[in-house]
Amino acid sequence: MLQLDCREMVCPAPIIELARHVRDVAVGDLIAVVASDAAARVDVPAWCRMTGHEYVGEDLAGDEVPRYVVRRVE
Repeated sequence: MLQLDCREMVCPAPIIELARHVRDVAVGDLIAVVASDAAARVDVPAWCRMTGHEYVGEDLAGDEVPRYVVRRVE
């Protein structure tokens, strides 16, 4: 799983990073966004709905920062 470190970024930077790097993983593979910005909790699932990728869910990175996991669909 590719993990993007967006801890210090504010909206919309985590989504921009996700969009830039989603094609760095193969179709069916996972990409995760680690983001301390509260807007990412809403933005990542919304981006998935708009782009057709699958929002897998939220967990925590090792330092307890939220991590949002996406499966590349296309």
